[in-house]
Amino acid sequence: MPLMGSLYIGASGLQTHQNALNTTAHNLSNVDTTGYVRQQVQLTGKPYITLSVDPKAVNNKQYGLGVNYTRVKQVRDYFLDKSFRKESGRSMFYEVNTEVLEEIEGQLGEMNGEAFQTTLSDLWTAVQELAKDPASSVTQGMLVQRASEFIERAGAVYDGLSAYQDNLNARVKSEVNKINKYGQQLLVLNDKIRAIEAGGIEHANDLRDARNQILDELGKLTDMSYKEDINGDVSVQIEGVDFVKAGICYEIGLHEDTTTGFYTPFWPQNATYKLMPNGSKEYDPVGAEVFDLEREISTDLNTDIGGLKAILLARGDHRADYTDLARGGDYYDKKISQSLVMNVQAEFDQLIHSVATRMNEVLADAAGVVKGDLTLADGSTLQNVQYCKVDPDGYMRREDGSPIQLFSKIATAGYQKVTATDKDGNTGEYWVYNEEDLEVTDSLYTVKNLGIDIELMQKPSVLGFRKKDGSEDVETAEKLKDVFTEQSYKLNPNVEKRTTLGNYYKDLVSQVANTGYMSCSIYTNQVSTVESICSAREQVIGVSSDEELSNMVRFQNAYNASSRYINVISEMLEHIITTLGA
Repeated sequence: MPLMGSLYIGASGLQTHQNALNTTAHNLSNVDTTGYVRQQVQLTGKPYITLSVDPKAVNNKQYGLGVNYTRVKQVRDYFLDKSFRKESGRSMFYEVNTEVLEEIEGQLGEMNGEAFQTTLSDLWTAVQELAKDPASSVTQGMLVQRASEFIERAGAVYDGLSAYQDNLNARVKSEVNKINKYGQQLLVLNDKIRAIEAGGIEHANDLRDARNQILDELGKLTDMSYKEDINGDVSVQIEGVDFVKAGICYEIGLHEDTTTGFYTPFWPQNATYKLMPNGSKEYDPVGAEVFDLEREISTDLNTDIGGLKAILLARGDHRADYTDLARGGDYYDKKISQSLVMNVQAEFDQLIHSVATRMNEVLADAAGVVKGDLTLADGSTLQNVQYCKVDPDGYMRREDGSPIQLFSKIATAGYQKVTATDKDGNTGEYWVYNEEDLEVTDSLYTVKNLGIDIELMQKPSVLGFRKKDGSEDVETAEKLKDVFTEQSYKLNPNVEKRTTLGNYYKDLVSQVANTGYMSCSIYTNQVSTVESICSAREQVIGVSSDEELSNMVRFQNAYNASSRYINVISEMLEHIITTLGA
């Protein structure tokens, strides 16, 4: 081997191990950097020069040209990455559920430091006291007062649930904006990585780290899949629909409901739209929604992945009330059961509705309200309606002759006056009960449309509870007690157990607590799963300071050896030149 050529062998060693030391130093400086993946140096030998070929010899006569710094590669495990992103998405799904249920428990359990159960118990106690002394103005006044407190605090609980819905709705917008921002960042990183790696020499490892960190974050928020093409570009799908592909980010759109203000994430590229006069597009999100919220939530079906989906499910798509339960099991299963907030709203409102309507029914029976047909003056018939004849002097009546209602509707009257003929042929003025219509919000006895009769608030003694013969109406007071003790109420269409009003609320709270416990248990298990996968992944991608320090010593020694090798060659050359020169 020529001595001059030997200098290049030493120089390659110096250069190669200097680069290796730089890589090691880079690893050590990023030990605590989030998302950083350790970089590994790959060294190969340069081609050998063959001096002669001897078939009889073990090896040909060759000499090497030194070492080559091939590349710096990332150390990753595709399977662990995929598992981590999937399980972290499932973990965040149940984390959101747990947070929501804890908030709901707080709304139901406490109201200004006093549990709502206490308010319900106070109303029940007032009914019991009334049954002991029905004609007492004190017990009558207490009943009206407790009923007013009951409505007020029920409204506060429902408002709290609604406000939390609004908070979740704001989170929907925030998370969608975050996802869209991630999509744009992926496009930029794809371009930079492709530009750097186009020559096939350099590897944009730090940029790849940043891109993988974004994929980790997207995996928490959505059910996301991804793949990298031959050019180094990563394409992403969310819920099976292209999100980032071929240099385009198909951003998620948000449709705001004009009634509720709730946002619905949708794919603009899949939605129909109409062009507005100002040139903007008005999209119809139906059929283009990002998430199918009617699908059963199941780990087996992989439908329990992603924090954004959990937020949307928990929030629901409207303010629920008892009508959502009254519509039946099929509607309940598809629209209400999987929404944590809406389910509690509907069941809570059903409790308030049951208390109001059942107590009103007892007073209506005492006032002589009957059920039947009435024929109006124009010949039309009101079929199977609740009515009574106008009688200002009648028992349990107001001054206008209408039946007294403890609970009244805010938007509409409880009864309307008509001139009609009853089934016995009697013609006159009648008060007809305005039946509730599930499709007409103003006709419903719901939390948001409930109040106390103004006349009763001003003068509770109007109730009287004293019959025309002067005797106390103990029977009606006992019927009011039966409203709270009869086992005829159930939480939702899928529950077979019937209970009393007093236990209904306890069952509601217990249901929330049990659901929260199960969600928390699943979340705890998911955290353990994610930590286990993360630990395994960190063993692959994490930087070990001990390992890197040992590498530093190894490369430093190799660098020193190359330096000494050059010094030796230099001395040999100097000796030869000096000797020949002499």
